[in-house]
Amino acid sequence: MSTLLELANVTKTFSVGGLFDRSKVEAVKGAGFTLDDARPEIFTIVGESGSGKTTIARMILGNESPTSGTIRFMGEDVAGLRSRRQRLAFMARVQPIFQNPFEAFNPLTTLDYYLYATARRFLQVDKAEADEAMDRALGHVGLSLAEVKGRYSHELSGGQLQRIAVARALIPGPKLIVADEPVSMVDASLRMSIVNLFRTLRDELGVSIIYITHDLATAYYISDRVIIMHRGDIVEAGDAKAVLDHPNHAYSLALKNAVLPPDPVAARKALEMRRSVSSAA
Repeated sequence: MSTLLELANVTKTFSVGGLFDRSKVEAVKGAGFTLDDARPEIFTIVGESGSGKTTIARMILGNESPTSGTIRFMGEDVAGLRSRRQRLAFMARVQPIFQNPFEAFNPLTTLDYYLYATARRFLQVDKAEADEAMDRALGHVGLSLAEVKGRYSHELSGGQLQRIAVARALIPGPKLIVADEPVSMVDASLRMSIVNLFRTLRDELGVSIIYITHDLATAYYISDRVIIMHRGDIVEAGDAKAVLDHPNHAYSLALKNAVLPPDPVAARKALEMRRSVSSAA
């Protein structure tokens, strides 16, 4: 069995405070988990602000180095990727999707420029081939190059922009996407479409996704496996439904009691019932 991603006893300590009054804060304490290369999955990291989940994301992406422990992607130590060639190859295989799609694109630059720059940077192709790659990636998220070309971020909704951000991440053909709170800034009516998109990418493209959220409801719906973080510690880990249906840690139980996990089947039946009643009236 080949390993896609492995975190082994990873810690991250930050120094905070002023010049004469500094202290150390452990943002992540001995975190460890693995993702299997042969079995694409949605692996969710759940926790409130300050739990350490975004710090883990930044270390996986290579934007922060662990204070101790190792992070390996396909056998390579992420912190040891120093050369431009190594970093570019890594970034092609591990792509980020961030929280706010409106901040991901300069409002003065057309959206297709970003897609084109990504295709040229990672694929080393000419304009015609870049257009094909862009259109193919947009097709995976329910859009087309014709719909996006020449348009600016203010002309589209948050949901559409987040789909374009996903398409941009797909262009290099990644093995792993790290999505940090990707639906928190999207209109509530559009959140489920983005969540379902991630499931489609897993099933149809074989992309593993690390989904980072504070929202237990979407975690319950989308996840194959889940870890729950609290003040830098992983307090629960395992099959998503098992962990979220029967939490053992007090913090996990508090999260569950705060948000009742949705039942998609029941919700769909209720919606159909309401529609039938409305049409009969």
